[in-house]
Amino acid sequence: MTIHEHSEMCDCDVIHREVVDHVRDVMEDTEVLYAVSDFFKVMCDSTRMRIMAALDNEEMCVCDLSALLNMTKSAISHQLKVLKDAELVKSRRDGKNVYYTLKDDHVRGIIEMGIEHIKEKD
Repeated sequence: MTIHEHSEMCDCDVIHREVVDHVRDVMEDTEVLYAVSDFFKVMCDSTRMRIMAALDNEEMCVCDLSALLNMTKSAISHQLKVLKDAELVKSRRDGKNVYYTLKDDHVRGIIEMGIEHIKEKD
């Protein structure tokens, strides 16, 4: 163990019972946290993130996304299905065209906060 690793660890065996009890009372259930973990697993793919970043700016069809991201329509469609199944994007049909957008403002906020966080780094 390095000196830095050691400095990050507690050197005592004291349990702060009131803190533990409070967090146990307010922390989300394990099922919810597993679902949140799955949610972020879907978002962690760079191709899906590029699609969501594009949809954060404009409603787009598969052909538009394909041209923008220089990918096949098949590859875009596959990723959109994953995003739609995870309820991160939604679609609407207009004649022969299907247009995609981000599901809601929560998804938009997560994308935008992530981008803002990365841009803040020195």
